Parts: sequence; structure tokens; C-alpha cells
Amino acid sequence: MVVERALPDPNDDGCRRKARRTVTINLAESPLSWLHAHGHLSDRQLLAGEKLRADYENACLGARITMVWDSSPVSRGKRSAPSSFTPTERALHAKQRFDDAMMALGRDLSDIAWRVICAGEGVPVAEKAMGWPLRSGKLVLRIALDRLGDYYRLPD
Repeated sequence: MVVERALPDPNDDGCRRKARRTVTINLAESPLSWLHAHGHLSDRQLLAGEKLRADYENACLGARITMVWDSSPVSRGKRSAPSSFTPTERALHAKQRFDDAMMALGRDLSDIAWRVICAGEGVPVAEKAMGWPLRSGKLVLRIALDRLGDYYRLPD
């Protein structure tokens, strides 16, 4: 379950056809992917969880352990199209989407969603941390993922 994904280039204007850098990702690494691979989640639920995780990561909400050495944007000529969002603006928009999604989940569902989707905790670990009975976390997580699918307007 290994795939190649293109790394986003902040200086990309959308004209380039092939990504310059790619990264290999093990899809079975995340708890959501494991649940999906074992038939506990639908494709829609997996996609909803991955959208929330992408917003979380793009908003730079996780802990950083090194300095950010992003280059400054290159100026374009007078006649060129306006540039896309800066990295800061992209992070702010992702943070707003993440906050809105968590508000759509509500207090009860956002805890399990954050722990499993964003923090990468396994369902049993999240159940224990929240003091829930065994095997209840998977059901609540599925409800949260269905609500996220509705929030992101994913087709059924």
C-alpha cells in the first residue's frame, strides 16, 4: 500500500506538468487507512478523514521541530497574472477550514476525530484516554466521519 505523491511547490504557477519532487507514502500507516483496509470504513469516510487531516497539516497545527526555510516569493512582471496565495494565506485558509469542520462535528465527535485523524492515535488508545468502553470508539469515529463527509459535501 505504497504510493508516490507530489510535494507541493509554493512557487508553482500551475503551468508545470510534472512535479519536481515526490514522496513515497505508506497508506497503511495511519489508523484511518488501517481501518479502511480492514473493511471498517467506507471510501467516503476515508476521504473525509483525509481531507480533515490535510487541512490540519496544511494549517501547520502540528508541532514543528526545525526552522522553516521557505524562500521568499519571486516577483512577476506587470503583465503576469496575480500570484496565488502566499504560504501564510494558505495556512490561514486551511486553519479556517479545519476549525469549521471541527465546529460541524461538535464537542462530542471532535475529540475522537482529532485524536485518530490528526494526532494518529489508534482507536483503542483514544478510547482509553477518553475513558470510553472498549469497541465504542470505532462506532463514534464512523459517525464523525459521516458528518465530516456531509461537511465536505462528498458524494455518497
